Amino acid sequence: MAAKRDFYEILGVAKGADATALKKAYRKLAVKYHPDKNPDDKQAEDKFKEAAEAYEVLNDPQKRARYDRFGHAGMQGAGGGGGGFRGGMTMDDIFSQFGDIFNDSPFESFFGGNARGGGGGARTRGQRGSNLRIKVALSLEEIENGVTKKIKVKKQVTCTGCHGSGAKDSKSVSTCSTCKGSGYVRQVKSTFLGQMQTTTACPTCNGSGQEITAKCTTCRGAGTNYGDETVEIEIPAGVEEGMQLSMRGGGNMGKYGGQSGDLLISIEEKPHEFLQREGGNLTYDLYVNFADAALGTSIEVPTISGRVKIKIPAGTQPGKIFRLKGKGLPSIQGYGKGDQLIHMNVWTPKSLTKEETKLLEKMKGMANFQPQPKKGDKGFFDRMKDYFG
Repeated sequence: MAAKRDFYEILGVAKGADATALKKAYRKLAVKYHPDKNPDDKQAEDKFKEAAEAYEVLNDPQKRARYDRFGHAGMQGAGGGGGGFRGGMTMDDIFSQFGDIFNDSPFESFFGGNARGGGGGARTRGQRGSNLRIKVALSLEEIENGVTKKIKVKKQVTCTGCHGSGAKDSKSVSTCSTCKGSGYVRQVKSTFLGQMQTTTACPTCNGSGQEITAKCTTCRGAGTNYGDETVEIEIPAGVEEGMQLSMRGGGNMGKYGGQSGDLLISIEEKPHEFLQREGGNLTYDLYVNFADAALGTSIEVPTISGRVKIKIPAGTQPGKIFRLKGKGLPSIQGYGKGDQLIHMNVWTPKSLTKEETKLLEKMKGMANFQPQPKKGDKGFFDRMKDYFG
């Protein structure tokens, strides 16, 4: 299997290209390899799809940042309900998502607006529903294992009065007189590239192939109403704050039988009582008293999967970092798990009794209580660099 090409290379743009440059480069390739210009040309169709996939990722700031960091591996494994960072696109995906790339003249006249070009392809039915955006807050425990969430979403749903037909009753529907039930109309237009056949959704029936003589009184012929729907979202392990997943078809239902929009899910992380997240690692601030640091002890610390006991060697200095291997969070690409880093702090009492003061006054003059740093000992920031760098 051939290695997947770099998305910037496919579009022929630099890594710093802005949205305008991306759109211009994609449109140029889309025109060159469009099915209307290259009928029955599998190679052209593959290049058309390749360019659309590259544009889908690079035109989305979050997906682009993830691609820049992880490459093609970062585009896999983060989908809920069939969406997410998917590899490969169908022709219907492309025309439903990026049809507006041709809406600037002369491309609108060349390809018939945002309808899919000829070649006997699928027709555009009705109006595509808009996308919905929601936020889902997750605990670190849910992020560690992945979770399925059931969430009630307010959106455009199928009209209960007409079950989506838009008609008052079955007698109020007839075959469209303009397109004869096909849902689309064909036109031959003269362009700067010569005569081209275009296929567009029928303007009379909005691509449904049917005319409504009496509209549903509930939805006024749209076929949709505003209501609640409970959606089940599968969230993979290892997601991060700000990451966006998508559920194909989970957004607002389209009017007149049109395709539903997508549900876009933004991830939020709930604060943990003890732990902080640093990428795939978790950190914990451990406080021990001076006697335990000097004499050594065993102490329980919290982890994402329960409490574990660690050993504090005698003479441990403040700033020491202990590592619990594999006690962090999993990589969303499946590259293993991070670690838990325990930052050692020695607790200094804020007030002392007379007896405690007397003991400390006696000890502070003893030789072993004088600071004796060794040459080459690393400071706190150097130790943190060793773990996070």
